[in-house]
Amino acid sequence: MASRVDKARKAYDKKDIESAKKAHEKGLIEKHIEDEKHIASAGQYLGEFVYGAIDGTVTTFAVVSGATGASLSPGIVVILGFANLIADGFSMATGNFLSERAQRDYIKKERQREEWEIQHMPEGEMEEIRQIFKKKGFSGKDLDKAVEIVTSDKKIWVDTMMSDELGLLESPKSPWKTAGMTYFGFLIIGIIPLLAYVFSYFIPFFEKNTFTIAVFMTVIALFVIGIIKRYVTKKNIWKSIGETIFIGGAAAVLAYYVGFLLQWIVAL
Repeated sequence: MASRVDKARKAYDKKDIESAKKAHEKGLIEKHIEDEKHIASAGQYLGEFVYGAIDGTVTTFAVVSGATGASLSPGIVVILGFANLIADGFSMATGNFLSERAQRDYIKKERQREEWEIQHMPEGEMEEIRQIFKKKGFSGKDLDKAVEIVTSDKKIWVDTMMSDELGLLESPKSPWKTAGMTYFGFLIIGIIPLLAYVFSYFIPFFEKNTFTIAVFMTVIALFVIGIIKRYVTKKNIWKSIGETIFIGGAAAVLAYYVGFLLQWIVAL
């Protein structure tokens, strides 16, 4: 069942004012607000999975294409492919972890600074709140009331300074889960281009048509990723699929001809 936010998005895409109004009815908002929080929480790492899956599929298939273009044996293709899958995936996940943790540490430090300034120089920080709301269009008694309300609660005060003065929003994501979902997506989808070469040792049909099957399986993988990516970006589903397949195909073609060219140069 579509959530209230999904209904609002569809109404916006169609510029359907009546459907948009229905999605904003008070009763519907009250009923679904908590459910939407749970949905957002459950899907907050989907972007990391898609990010890892795209990179895993594209880089692994690029390795397969480059090795095939260089006329390397299936065994070498499997070795290079799995080496890329494990090492590149780990590197990507580690980079994602360090980036997320560095951002969290920076936001934490800035929050501590704001709390310290509120404690030791409240007048100056109160004036900053006044200027923030003045720029939003508040004036006179409304401005005074807004400043009074915000500064009466230290957490709200600090939150306002973080978002409106510094432009920083605290992420609920765990660096460990972010890295884990990136690596999981990289491995579980990135292995697909290699399966044709693995199966070629056991199935004669795969042995005779290894690269062709690998291309087909990779297109299917990119197609599925494109569908999942659509739920992250909210783009048109066919545009999302087309972009994903195009990126993967371009990388594969480039890698194939680089491998072919290097083989030709080495043979000279």
